Amino acid sequence: MLAKKLDRVSNEGEPNMEAAAVPAVDVAERAPAAVVAAHDITRRYGEGDTAVEALRGVTLDVQQGKLTAVMGPSGSGKSTLMHIMAALDRSTSGTIWIAGTQLGSLSDTQITKLRRKHIGFVFQFFNLLPMLTAEENVLLPLTIAGEKPDEAWREDLLKKVGLTDRRTHRPAELSGGQQQRVAIARALVSRPTVVFADEPTGNLDSATSAEILELMRDSVDSLGQTTVMVTHDPRAAAIADRILFLDDGLIVRDMPRAEPGEVIAAMDELTQN
Repeated sequence: MLAKKLDRVSNEGEPNMEAAAVPAVDVAERAPAAVVAAHDITRRYGEGDTAVEALRGVTLDVQQGKLTAVMGPSGSGKSTLMHIMAALDRSTSGTIWIAGTQLGSLSDTQITKLRRKHIGFVFQFFNLLPMLTAEENVLLPLTIAGEKPDEAWREDLLKKVGLTDRRTHRPAELSGGQQQRVAIARALVSRPTVVFADEPTGNLDSATSAEILELMRDSVDSLGQTTVMVTHDPRAAAIADRILFLDDGLIVRDMPRAEPGEVIAAMDELTQN
């Protein structure tokens, strides 16, 4: 039954990998120890006088078992950086490593396999398949990969995200917060090396946002899940172990865990400069 449902959506959700190829970069061949590492990443859209430099030379490491938040004004390059680090887009120049693998020399097929094995992704608008139940949506990465779920892990995960009694409901029968719980469980089910979350509370009310942030923080603390989160919400950034601030395609500040008021002050200072 599930196989028939998936046939109707064939390749839905696969990103467009027709961006600029990554040229050779003079960097050390040995992979860094970080879970994800970026070295001198640039991303240019367009050519000539109309070209837009979304990233202008970003270098950073994402440490295992930590939650890193990325903030910045609209147009600062934060979503572009996340998509490149999650292998959903290619940089114009520079080098990305994920779990010790350098992406520049990989084919699109190899990158797809790497994403399935190492990366979980949480979208702002959930991106659930409407014809599947909550449980089927959670298990989708394993289904696509042809893998059977570990029964104990599946039950533990559904319990952890509060979906045990909603497992047979379809997305239209779930609240926004419940849909995002499904999306988070889907990102976690394959036990990826790193989870990327793109504005995970951006489409939720404040009370539901707090519940989702608590769930994301718990996935780091109890499961050791390395997570990178793009957000505009100071409350969301305040749960992170590290907060990176981007402006005009560059990392301009690297802040340790902070209170929401400190995050707001840092953003105010950034936007006033």
